[in-house]
Amino acid sequence: MMRTPAVGAFASATRALVLWRSAAVGRFVSAAAKDEFIAAYNAAMAELPRPDLVLDVPTSFGVVRVHRFDGGAPGRVPLVLLPGRASASPMWKTNLPSLLRHAPVYLLDLLGEPGRSVQDTPITDTDDQARWLAEVLAALPEERVDLLGVSIGGWTAVNVATRRPEKIRSLMLLDPVLVFAPLAVAAVWRSIPAGIRMLPARLREGFTSWTANGAPVRDVPVARMIAAGMHSYALALPAPRRIAEEVLARLDLPVLVVVAGRSRMHDPHRVARTARRVLRHGRVVVYESASHAVNGECPDRIAADVAALRESL
Repeated sequence: MMRTPAVGAFASATRALVLWRSAAVGRFVSAAAKDEFIAAYNAAMAELPRPDLVLDVPTSFGVVRVHRFDGGAPGRVPLVLLPGRASASPMWKTNLPSLLRHAPVYLLDLLGEPGRSVQDTPITDTDDQARWLAEVLAALPEERVDLLGVSIGGWTAVNVATRRPEKIRSLMLLDPVLVFAPLAVAAVWRSIPAGIRMLPARLREGFTSWTANGAPVRDVPVARMIAAGMHSYALALPAPRRIAEEVLARLDLPVLVVVAGRSRMHDPHRVARTARRVLRHGRVVVYESASHAVNGECPDRIAADVAALRESL
């Protein structure tokens, strides 16, 4: 299977380790840089179906861009999809067709990241990160939602579920980082040059390809968007820390954990063992041949596992 669509889920967590604190809030470094990113974002977004609704949701830390797709089951509990770091809504292109057969889908651009969300107040800790997302979920009209996150989006989903779970019915985590195992040393070291804006673009492309186990990334709209964001956007976010096992053990929600068996971001076997041991209501599946870019590599299998969990609720 060709893995090019998978680049949207590249090992985005490690970018949290290289922070550019030149501003109190995340921002584009110049008007020209913003224009470059928005052009790349729009080109990538054009490959998705047209959203049925686009919302700009105000929160205590800024305005969050949300896209809603009704799909074939508009009355069901919706899925809220959280992208990896340095990515945004267009990364879900490959997943939307199969997911929309089962549920409406909301796509979010993470606050404080390159995207169409606009941060205006500092996010200083994990409580702040849970608060802005909980405020977005509270603004959605449905009573309950299922959260699906990839990479650092998985960490973001668990962080809000352990702190502000009011609207969350279940969690689906695709190769989540810093939840069940630490980051691999190689991933940390390789992320450093990729996160420095003034270095050549080939280093960012190389890191993106490395996290997808060598998948090609050139001339792919989502990859161009990610590269533009890494070059043009200055983060001012706290680095995420691994979530404590005693916190995970208190999660009283159904949790699906999809582990990429060939992930370079962490030890996949450790992720699976820890998830099976600590989760009260967990279902852990290992996709043995998948890389960290699992969402783009295995969209139909993911949709089937997500649907199976949802049918059991």
